[in-house]
Amino acid sequence: MAKDNKKTAKAAKKAAKKGPFLRSTEWFGKPGMDGFHHRSWMKNQGLPHHLFDGRPVIGICNTWSELTPCNAHFRILAERVKRGVYEAGGFPLEFPVMSLGETLMRPTTMMFRNLASMDVEESIRANPLDGVVLLVGCDKTTPSLVMGAASCDLPTIVISGGPMLNGRFRGEAIGSGTHVWKFVEAQKRGELSAQDFQDAEACMSRSVGHCMTMGTASTMASMMEAIGLGMPSNAAIPAADSRRNTLAHLAGRRVVDMVTEDLKMSKILTRKAFENAIRANGAIGGSTNAVVHLLAVAGRVGVKLSLEDWDALGRDVPCLVNLMPSGKYLMEDFYYAGGLPAVLRELGDAGLLHKNAKTVNGKSIWQNVKDAEVIERDVIHGMTKPFKAEGGICVLRGNLAPNGAVIKPSAATRKLMKHKGRAVVFEDIEHYKARVDDPKLDIDETCVMVLKNCGPRGYPGFSEVGNMALPAKLLKKGVTDMVRISDARMSGTAYGTVVLHTSPEAAAGGPLAFVQDGDMIELDVGKRRVHLDVSEEELERRREAWVAPSPPDRGYWRIYHDHVMQADTGCDFDFLIGSSGAPVPRESH
Repeated sequence: MAKDNKKTAKAAKKAAKKGPFLRSTEWFGKPGMDGFHHRSWMKNQGLPHHLFDGRPVIGICNTWSELTPCNAHFRILAERVKRGVYEAGGFPLEFPVMSLGETLMRPTTMMFRNLASMDVEESIRANPLDGVVLLVGCDKTTPSLVMGAASCDLPTIVISGGPMLNGRFRGEAIGSGTHVWKFVEAQKRGELSAQDFQDAEACMSRSVGHCMTMGTASTMASMMEAIGLGMPSNAAIPAADSRRNTLAHLAGRRVVDMVTEDLKMSKILTRKAFENAIRANGAIGGSTNAVVHLLAVAGRVGVKLSLEDWDALGRDVPCLVNLMPSGKYLMEDFYYAGGLPAVLRELGDAGLLHKNAKTVNGKSIWQNVKDAEVIERDVIHGMTKPFKAEGGICVLRGNLAPNGAVIKPSAATRKLMKHKGRAVVFEDIEHYKARVDDPKLDIDETCVMVLKNCGPRGYPGFSEVGNMALPAKLLKKGVTDMVRISDARMSGTAYGTVVLHTSPEAAAGGPLAFVQDGDMIELDVGKRRVHLDVSEEELERRREAWVAPSPPDRGYWRIYHDHVMQADTGCDFDFLIGSSGAPVPRESH
């Protein structure tokens, strides 16, 4: 045993001379009591001694959970990653972190995004890891894991779980989330029976994977590929497709080389990479949630990114992808049509891509996509004949949102992009639920629906309730869209002329808190303006009469309330901004 331990220490020193410092040698490469302790306990899993010879240790950060159906196939993906790591001469070790299941968690997974990021950060920091593979899928698992890993700055690859296969209901393609809103509205209009509604459930979610619309999960998977953290085609390969397993296998091989090359996250997550992602988001008609998440990731690595960047970089980018909720196709069709590489090729040919940005496979983003082809033009349009003229996220300002608000033009109704209407106010989500379908509610299609107290502090957690369903009596009249304004978020699967993320939020004393029934509100997306037609004197009078909501009493919710930042800066905790790296923790005694 003593001879084996000396050999291990010698091999570890030799390996360290060949490449960058490996953190894992501080655990496994020592000949004394600490090395004995760490290796011995690991060997109770049947691990042979040669695995501790100084080879890179790769952590597989897994968000598998039966409570997160989008990620329920991740055990298989993890095994595929391990195969690749072993093949490349690495030592894979899988570990769990908090899994954020959008479909079940209440009040919202956004409430726990920062908590999960802390779980990831401290798990990486405290353990003998030299590189990391992040298994992500459901909406907030992607930003939370990337935020936590970015704070540690080790060589890291992101593997998305992939979208479900297309939903089918009575001969029609149906998209997760997007068709839920449509089915609910059809029920309210009396066009869909309760049995039909139930039958559609199984038809919508018919395979493993996350939402197959261009919702937040698909958007964030696309952002990971566009920003360089995901392998080519990461965004769109369906979860049930064997090529998703192949991608995981190859990523496992590649991350070992990244450790040898010392290709850390900070070398990939540059300002140019974020600009590529923002433009890609416009081209795919991506979710408004990407704004909040990329701002948070940028904050972790020290890249200056703002709402103004989102507006400036996305303003001239048309929507090229004909996918729900903005269009008619789904992610499976997107993959067959050429996927994100084809979209990035279009952006590059138009001069809208930083071609030399690094990616995890060791090549530049342009080397990865320069030969990509569009297979189906009805799914992926060209720059000269785009699917929709406006694809980027528009940032609005005015006395109703002095720090900004956002709207997704590709999901909105063009005629409502410039509108003035009477406010119908809901003080919170419970007030909305109690009031919206009241036949006596004084509302028509020209009104502006206003929802308060659903921002980061207000809900709490910044829930996806901004796309308020229209009143039943207006749906029965055939009204399909209205201007809606709130400090909440909107599901990436949703659609409509919806102004979101008004900052500061109502619960923090933002102007939204002072809107009253009957106030006139002006929206002019072309001029990037959202205005409350109330005098400053009257607003000040209302401000003085306003009473702030009581904070939570205890626990994580209290930490969240006291430290979460506003939507315009990414909703991270104020004490988590900046990268602290992954130093070797002090030895236990």
